[in-house]
Amino acid sequence: MSDLDLDTAVVGTDGTYHGTMSRDWEIWGPQGGYLASFALRAAGLHCGLPRPASLVGHFLGVASFDAPLTITCESLRVARTAHSVRASITQGNQRIFEAMIWGVNDGLIGLTHQDFMAPDVPAWHDCPTVDERLTAMGEARTSSFRFWDNFDERPTRWRDDWMQREPQAEPPVWHTWLKYTPTATFPDPWVDACRLLVLVDVGSWPAVQAHHNTPHVIAPSIDLACEFHRIDPQAQWLLVQGLSPRAYEGLVASHQQVWDEHGTLLASGISQLLCRPVRN
Repeated sequence: MSDLDLDTAVVGTDGTYHGTMSRDWEIWGPQGGYLASFALRAAGLHCGLPRPASLVGHFLGVASFDAPLTITCESLRVARTAHSVRASITQGNQRIFEAMIWGVNDGLIGLTHQDFMAPDVPAWHDCPTVDERLTAMGEARTSSFRFWDNFDERPTRWRDDWMQREPQAEPPVWHTWLKYTPTATFPDPWVDACRLLVLVDVGSWPAVQAHHNTPHVIAPSIDLACEFHRIDPQAQWLLVQGLSPRAYEGLVASHQQVWDEHGTLLASGISQLLCRPVRN
C-alpha cells in the first residue's frame, strides 16, 4: 500500500511540472484515474485556485512506471472566479494523457440541490471486508493487481462462487465501500479530489465484468470525465457505484458516482471503454 498524496506529487513552475508514478497503483499498467491525478495536481499548482470543479481527459498512450512524467499546463481562460487549464502529460516523446481542467474559487454563491438518491445498499460497517470474507471461506487473497492493496474494501454484496457464475447472471452494476489506507483523507482539496478521480475511473470495468464474466476481453478507458461536486476531507468511507448502460461494437459506456456514508454525492463521471482481446 502507498500514500496517494506522495504518489501523485508534482514539482515545477511556469507551466512545466514533473512527477513519478508508483507501481503500487498498477492495474493493467498505471490505473487511469491515478495517471489523471498528476494532470489534476499540476493544474492546481498552475491556476492557484482553491479547488477543482471538473476534469475531462483522453488517454492517448500507456505510461511506463520506469520513466518520469512531464506535465505541461496552459491557461485557456482566466476569470474572476474560475480558471481553465489544459494539462498535457508526456513521457519522453510519447503523448500519454490530455486533459481540460477547471479550477474555481471557494465561497461561490449559487443554487443548491441534490435530486439524486444514493444506492440502497448496506452501510460500510455492516459489510465485511474482502479479506474477512475470504478468511471465512478458508481462502487467501490472490489479487495480481497491487492497486487494490491501497484500500480497505467492503463489497456491498458477495458470492462465494463469483468466478463460476454464468455470463449475464448479474446486472452490469458494481457497488463497493472503499477507504484509502494508510491515509484516508487529505487536507489539500486538490489532493483530496484525486481520491474521487481515482474511484470514478475504477468503477467502470468491475460493472462490465459483473455482467459478462469473460477472461477473453479487457476494456481500458479511452476517456474520462469527472465532476467534483463536493470536496470533503471528513468523508473517509466512500461508496462507489459503477454501471454500464450499453456495450456495442467494441465500445462500452460506463457511468460512475462516488458518495459519502451520509448519502451526499461527492463526484460523478463517465467514461468510454474500448474492448481488446486478451493476449495469451
